[in-house]
Amino acid sequence: MSFTTHVQNDLVWLTSSLLGGSPHGFSTRKGGVSPAPWDSLNLRSGCGDRQDHVLENFHRLCWAVGITADRLVLSKQVHETTVRPCTFSDAGKGLWLKQDYTADALITNEPGLPLTVFSADCGVILLHDPIQGAVGAVHAGWRGCAGGILEKTVEELHRLYGSHPSHLRAALGPCIGQCCFETDDDVPEAMLASLGQDAAACLKRQGPKWHVDLAGLNRQWLLRAGLQPEHIDVSGLCTACHPDLFWSHRKMREKRGVQAAIISLPTRGAT
Repeated sequence: MSFTTHVQNDLVWLTSSLLGGSPHGFSTRKGGVSPAPWDSLNLRSGCGDRQDHVLENFHRLCWAVGITADRLVLSKQVHETTVRPCTFSDAGKGLWLKQDYTADALITNEPGLPLTVFSADCGVILLHDPIQGAVGAVHAGWRGCAGGILEKTVEELHRLYGSHPSHLRAALGPCIGQCCFETDDDVPEAMLASLGQDAAACLKRQGPKWHVDLAGLNRQWLLRAGLQPEHIDVSGLCTACHPDLFWSHRKMREKRGVQAAIISLPTRGAT
């Protein structure tokens, strides 16, 4: 299990060996056309960057990952736990077509339909069932994590597509690390209320503040949902520690772009 950093011209993105059977990628801020403060691979509309820049950035990332940008389905994230099953009627929503939903997790069993979630510190998790043929993309910040969005996504993959949790592969992309995720009591209280003592190892008290391991907490949810430990890959990169490579809401506030995580089932006949 490992994450690999890919560089093509100026474009930089990451993949996980666990998801090798599905086209996917975790973007960085490198390799796009957007000017400062969104420089340069900004994938966020409505932040002041020009829309044609955002579209070109999506095309560059999708071409590198090996998926079709025209079919992208984008999440409209509200830090809740809605899981949306997607079909080809959703292709293009959020980018080319208007969105008629909010959802922090997207799932599908339709080949060639790429699912997209966004982050500028929050957890982004890609899921793949190579047996039944299904994928998921999840945005899990601390509120979604405490609400159990990953467990709900695993349950929906099983209910709708027959994906057994033990068959699922999960890759947890870069997010804010315990080194930089400093909070008051509200976050650890929410985690302990939802995960119980499984959360304790991911919470560290330092003076009046807590330091929270968001990736570790999301991993605990996946284990609770029935995934095998060897089927969970964690990048370990902290978005706040690497401002040259990632945007961080905690470090930059609103003067920034966003990263994306994208996954698709391969089209039939693809090798």
